[in-house]
Amino acid sequence: MRYLISRLALLIGTFWAAITIDFVIPRLMPGSPAADILARFEQNGDVLPPSAQHALSVMLGISHQGLFSQYGAFLMQVIHFNFGRSYTYFPYTVTSEIFHALPWTLGLIGITTLLSFGLGTGLGIIAAWRRGSRLDTWVTPVAMFTSAFPYFWLAMALLYILGYLVHWFPLTGSYSSAINPGPSFSFGASVVYHSILPAATILVSSIGGWLLSMRNNMLTTLREDYIVLAEAKGLSNVKVAIDYAAHNAILPNFTGFAMAIGFVVGGSLLVEVVFAYPGMGYLLYNAAINQDYPLLEGIFVVIVACVLAANFLADLAYVVLDPRIRRVHTGGQTHGHH
Repeated sequence: MRYLISRLALLIGTFWAAITIDFVIPRLMPGSPAADILARFEQNGDVLPPSAQHALSVMLGISHQGLFSQYGAFLMQVIHFNFGRSYTYFPYTVTSEIFHALPWTLGLIGITTLLSFGLGTGLGIIAAWRRGSRLDTWVTPVAMFTSAFPYFWLAMALLYILGYLVHWFPLTGSYSSAINPGPSFSFGASVVYHSILPAATILVSSIGGWLLSMRNNMLTTLREDYIVLAEAKGLSNVKVAIDYAAHNAILPNFTGFAMAIGFVVGGSLLVEVVFAYPGMGYLLYNAAINQDYPLLEGIFVVIVACVLAANFLADLAYVVLDPRIRRVHTGGQTHGHH
């Protein structure tokens, strides 16, 4: 219980520090959306009177109060998850835009993250257990190449070859504009069809990292004394590989997976931009280039909350998975089979 309380206190403190930074940074940036709009008018030879400039600021929800008053209002916005209206998608609210983009990112990035972690970790276990085999000889160099290859280059290559040259897949969007969104087979098929290229990009570029990480962890674990003892007892190769070696070697990978799950809500910015996929990454890109501070703040709060929640759950899972950590935090003696 003491460990749980300490982790919760750290979680709350970290979240408060993160949202404070989220409040400060946009206000240190030069310029504003209102100034950009005024500059466009001036380029056309039009100069808005002060009353029109003030009305423009009010319309965009730009506050002219003191910094501490703005900070207090910002904290209330975080509590109620109400960041006002988006400058980019005016008059729609920040909340509605985030909830519109979030399902697309969870569907694309979430599923591909789970697949890449599962496939990469599984292949890493097999490659390490059968080190030096033909599988290991082929899989490991390929994983090194794909993990080092810039994924936005891969996205553009797939888009150009499979989308533009041979016309096998659509170039942009998340579903066909000729189909009405709704719970129908045609809409679902269109969504899957449009997600193939961005999903393939993320899978190919990320699976190698999980594979190499798990393989290296396994190779280190396989040199431990308890692995030699388990083999000497005559236990089956599957039991030794899974219950003894992989069970302990997967812990660092599990930490990385928890971080990846937390960052899922942020989307894969460059991939979503390349494919114009309407997820959180694409939303973040549009908010940044348009200096949409309310939208940037809302997206950042969502990302921070999800990353911290994923780390908190990973800490709890670590206590369950690793008897040594459980023994340290409970102060008792925990006996594992390793």
